[in-house]
Amino acid sequence: MVVITTAAPPTPWSRNLAEPQIDKSAYVHSFSNLIGDVQVGANVLIAPGTSIRADEGTPFYIGAETNIQDGVVIHGLEQGRVTGDDGQEYSVWIGKRACITHMALIHGPAYIGDQCFIGFRSTVFNAKVGDGCIIMMHALIQDVEIPPGKYVPSGAVITNQQQADRLPDVIESDQKFAHHVVQINEALRVGYHCADSDSCITQVRNEVSQETNQSNSSNGIYNNSPLGDMSVTTQTREQVRSLLSQGYKISTEHANARRFKTKSWLDGGVISSTREDQIVNQLQGILGEYTGEYVRLVGFDPHGKRRVLEAIIQRPDGNNPQQTSPTGNTAKTAPAPVVSGNSSNSNLADQIQSFVRQGYNLSIEHANARRFKTKSWLTAGSVNSTNANQALRDVESIIANYSNEYVCLIAVDPHAKRRIAEIIVQRPGATASLSGGNTGSTVSNFSVGGSAGGLSSEAIAKVRSLLAQGAKIGTEHADKRHFRAKSWSSCGTIDSTREAEVIRALEGCLNEHQGEYVRLIGIDSQAKRRVAEVIIQRPGESAVTTSKSAPSVASPSSFSSSAPVSSGNLSSEIISKVRSFLAQGCKIGTEHADKRHFKAKSWTSCSTIDSTKESDVIRALEGCLNDHRGEYVRLIGVDTQAKRRIAEIIIQRP
Repeated sequence: MVVITTAAPPTPWSRNLAEPQIDKSAYVHSFSNLIGDVQVGANVLIAPGTSIRADEGTPFYIGAETNIQDGVVIHGLEQGRVTGDDGQEYSVWIGKRACITHMALIHGPAYIGDQCFIGFRSTVFNAKVGDGCIIMMHALIQDVEIPPGKYVPSGAVITNQQQADRLPDVIESDQKFAHHVVQINEALRVGYHCADSDSCITQVRNEVSQETNQSNSSNGIYNNSPLGDMSVTTQTREQVRSLLSQGYKISTEHANARRFKTKSWLDGGVISSTREDQIVNQLQGILGEYTGEYVRLVGFDPHGKRRVLEAIIQRPDGNNPQQTSPTGNTAKTAPAPVVSGNSSNSNLADQIQSFVRQGYNLSIEHANARRFKTKSWLTAGSVNSTNANQALRDVESIIANYSNEYVCLIAVDPHAKRRIAEIIVQRPGATASLSGGNTGSTVSNFSVGGSAGGLSSEAIAKVRSLLAQGAKIGTEHADKRHFRAKSWSSCGTIDSTREAEVIRALEGCLNEHQGEYVRLIGIDSQAKRRVAEVIIQRPGESAVTTSKSAPSVASPSSFSSSAPVSSGNLSSEIISKVRSFLAQGCKIGTEHADKRHFKAKSWTSCSTIDSTKESDVIRALEGCLNDHRGEYVRLIGVDTQAKRRIAEIIIQRP
């Protein structure tokens, strides 16, 4: 999650431009605001709507395991300091395991000791609150020093030292209440971190589903269907062997016909052995134990705590889905795939043949719409044939079992032990023509067509550049109305650092939001800030979907200067001005305003132009002109050293 942090503004009393220092284990919500020299300790929770501004009084310190709840304001006067536990001077010091609850105001100079509780809407100003104190709701603490372990009742006004000295001690029930609030917020911090992790959310959903299944198992109705095939097939043995070689664990699940329809599987138990023959024997026993039911093989990564395989190995009718191949009359049409990774051939059949000839291992992954959004792909099976035509038939056989899901073909170099291609060969609800190429056999037609969700070469180059810098990649989308209001919605952060997986996730976002603006986000995970915002899709500029050319979508880094723009096309004088600003090391920006906002001098910023190349800047300027036809647009020159504007030039008028 992107955290809003800002350096302290230059002022007569503070010119060090200090920025917040946040421990990696802390959780700072994106709707909070941190400014200046704020030190945030380990396992701290800063909830939405907080404002922590070390822009006048500075610095601030927030100790480990403290929680700052919704709506809290922390600020300090330029005059006055308190001494922290480390012997240094601070405008505001908040100790360890403190609890600053909703809408409280801590105004420096202020010291809050360890394990203190500051109640809702209470105010602490120019005061010191000792360790273990509990201040209840709507209290005012000003110009005093509260001794450790004291209790301040709700609504109290403590403004002289005599009042502070007469306060009662905290009792056990008060301590339990404060401790309970701390525990709640510690759980919230862990939960917020989990909500930002796709793998954690997937695990929680699996656990909830399993608990639901177990609670309902006593009411299950089991059908006495014909006996299934209790033998372990060759393909299942290969899957077991593959899972063991990668260090994965193996388990099983089973479901009768009713549970299978509701996807309510029951746990068949984990197989602890690591020997293939013992696992196969146990699988045969499990198939016999659950005759007349569906049984599926589950592979899971014990380190990543995620599933890597779900394959049905028995059905009630006795047919093993891994043994069933569609005939020529029942072969299903696969939607047009999108190529990602290192794949560049125009025909998937040719690609598969090429992979097989080069000795690469092929496998298939699948995901429904929910799993696709969270990038939680499941392994559908592997293709072990060394014959290209047989490999095509095997791929078709596996894909036929997942007609309404996303399906991805994976090519793996067995020597380097890495993926060299990831190709989405099917999407739900799409259609495509299928041609087997020059295979000489009757198989489903796979041809790689374009889609509106393809990436331009410039966007791929940007992705590669960001990954090389160690940045995280994310995406956001907006329809035309929200684009004008700069109200973007997130497609989600892409956790992977592998180029092929990132490109595949980007193409998925483009495909899901066709007809909208989509932009690529680069995030510096160390500084917790955005380093790039690049529009990679605009409405009405869909790519050409031919089978030989990748789609191209307009973006600030690839927008054609020949694209039609308004009367604000850049003149030679403006281009000369841009060249002059860049030569001085200045940054270029743009702002726009309609007639009403222009009269009120209320300008809105276009996207920041990060590039220092003249051609990139000019394309980005023309992109802004194109997006805001019929409005005023002005060019901004910014001196990055002095952090001030040196020019504002109107380059378009309605």
